[in-house]
Amino acid sequence: MLLKLAEHGGPPGLDTDGWGVAYYEGTDARLIKDPGSASESDCIRFLQHHEFRSAMVMAHIRHASMGERAYRNTQPFGRELAGRMHIFAHNGWLPGLLEAKPFRSLRFSPMGETDPEQAFCGLLERLQDIWRTGEIPALEARMAVVSTFAANLRAFRPANFLYADGDVLFAHGDRRK
Repeated sequence: MLLKLAEHGGPPGLDTDGWGVAYYEGTDARLIKDPGSASESDCIRFLQHHEFRSAMVMAHIRHASMGERAYRNTQPFGRELAGRMHIFAHNGWLPGLLEAKPFRSLRFSPMGETDPEQAFCGLLERLQDIWRTGEIPALEARMAVVSTFAANLRAFRPANFLYADGDVLFAHGDRRK
């Protein structure tokens, strides 16, 4: 898997603005990211020599459309909610999302300057009501929140994203760029 990731994250392609992998370990996630090209990353070489195993893994290659090439802007993004790590990655550009009130959060703040991270914070804001007990909510309740979020996100452009709560990996594909 890592060799394929490195192939896609470097020349001759355009996706050289960072990469990341999240490996779930129970309710926590090992998040390894690098703002540089995956094909030239020392972190990729480290991972090739250390076999992290997980039942749920998320990987992302970044092609920056906004925000500088920096660790804080590199996906996947992770945040704690109800005592477990939630992970998110998005493909595409969401013009106008940073100013959109429905995607603002009172509890979760972006550390970087990207629209996918703002979207993730908005998703977690919506999810926090069903995660309050600390127990895993019913799949139907989580699916309803994620589906509504996806429908709202589609108004901005392609809403292609992965979201994981450690129990389920949600994949939404709206349109390809």
